[in-house]
Order: sequence, then structure tokens, then C-alpha cells
Amino acid sequence: MTWEDLADPVPGAGEVLVRVHATSVNPYDWHFLRGEPYVARLMPGGFGLRPRAGILGCDLAGRVETAGARFAPGDDVYALLPRGAHAEYVCVREDLLAPMPSNLTHEQAAAMPMAAVTALLALRGVEAGQRVLVNGASGGVGTFAVQLAKALGAQVDAVSTNASLVRSLGAERVFDYRAEDFTRSGRRYDFVLDIAGGRSVFACRRVLARDGTFVAVGGPPGRWVQPAGHVFAALASGPVARRRVVLADAVACPDKAAALRELAGFVERGAVTPVVDRSYPFDDLRAAFAYSEAGHAKGKIVVTLGVPGA
Repeated sequence: MTWEDLADPVPGAGEVLVRVHATSVNPYDWHFLRGEPYVARLMPGGFGLRPRAGILGCDLAGRVETAGARFAPGDDVYALLPRGAHAEYVCVREDLLAPMPSNLTHEQAAAMPMAAVTALLALRGVEAGQRVLVNGASGGVGTFAVQLAKALGAQVDAVSTNASLVRSLGAERVFDYRAEDFTRSGRRYDFVLDIAGGRSVFACRRVLARDGTFVAVGGPPGRWVQPAGHVFAALASGPVARRRVVLADAVACPDKAAALRELAGFVERGAVTPVVDRSYPFDDLRAAFAYSEAGHAKGKIVVTLGVPGA
């Protein structure tokens, strides 16, 4: 990973220039950096045989610098980008931008796009009174999923070693996987969100209701196949396990700006608050990546760019 001084980008048609006040680090970013898992190099739309990471970063919160059709200079915005957010200035298509939640700082808003959109997609179809289990509830996606499920009126249980954190977010029962097997709890859930990837669909079907849905979000780390292998195995096992299995993929979301606007509503109502574990200055981006790869973050890892008044 290197730093380079580049000329300020010039927005094209349908774009505005955004000065980045804060961004964040996601597993998606360092998978691109390392070109891992290796199997993704062979997949359509994957890393390619010789990955070139370019400018990383998919989460952005900042301020518009140039006028566009939808946004004006000074507007506070946030976005979920394919890549390129780890920079001081970024040209962004206006249809990818959404107004930043009015009650958040740039640092908090930068924690949201990838993780919160993933959680929102994972919970599509959840209704009030249903039971939801979030496996891997204390990470970036998990902390949003617990809050969103609670806001939707669901009864939420969680699998996590950070019981106090996830209970504060709305979880009722918390399973510590080091001491108990949630798949043998005898409980039944309408939705199981599998972020940690520690158990297969076949194990999780023991706690799925008859018409329950298993949502594949992530999987265990690995260099060759995982976490992609776990997700694809889950999808392939759906018909065999006789359970509905779906994939929550923020990158494939067809209208990311609409999802961010929907999430802003939850935030401004006080139903969702980003959980920020650590914040790093931009010069310490390497340390932020290292902490993310260690897999112990409680919530999100944010990187700030030292913009005055951010």
C-alpha cells in the first residue's frame, strides 16, 4: 500500500466533486488489496488473474465541492462506491450520492454505507413479531443488523462474544459460541443472518422455522476459497436443505442511493446508531487495514482525513 499525490480529479457529466471527510475499512477492501480469496480471481467480475487494487475504499462521507443537477456545493453526502473512496477528493456520480443523516458526524456516516446496506438487504421481508437470529452480531454488519431488525419490530437473538454490546443494541438472547451451540438451542427463527459463517445451512436448519430464511452474508476468512466458498455452498444447499437461502450483497444493490436514504430515515428517528470501534487518521490507513484483517473489531473502523470542521 502506497500514498501518491495526484492531480485533483475533474468531474464528468453526471458527476460532482466530493471532498472526503471520512471513509472506512471493510473486508471487501482488503480482499481487493490482496486479491484473496484466490478463487475470486477466476470469477466473472472478480479480481482478475493479476489484481490491480488501484484506489481502495467503498465508504465515503464528505462535502460536495462542485455544483451538479441534484447536489450543490456544501451539501453533506455519503455514498457506497465500487472503489476509490480512500482519497481526499473523489468524483462521484450523483445517482450514487445520498444526503448524509442530519444527526451524524462525517465520521459516523462513513461507518454506514457497505455494512448498513448489507444489513438492510439481509433483512428484506422481516415483519413485526418475527424472530431473527444474527450470527456474528458484534461486527460492522452485525451491529447494524441487530438494530434494524429491532426497529422493524422483530425479536432479535444474537451470536457474539460481546454480549453487553449487542444487548445494548436490542438483542434479547445472546449465545457465546465459545460456550454454547446456538444450532442446538431448541429455538426457532424466521430469519437467520449468517455473517460469521461458523455453521452450515444444514446445522442452522435446526433453528430455522418451517418457512424460515437463511441469509448468507459472509463466511470464515481464508486465502484460497473462503469466505466465498461458504456463501456459495450455502446458496447451493438451499434446495437440499429445503429452506429458502438468499444472499445479501451490497455491491450488487441496484439502487444504493435509495438504500442510503432509507437508512438515513432509521438514523434520524433514533432507531439506528453506527458503532465505531476505532478511528484512524488517513496516514495510519495501514494500521486500520491490519486491525480489520485481525477480525476483532466491534462495529466499524473509520478513517478520517483531517478536514477542518469535519
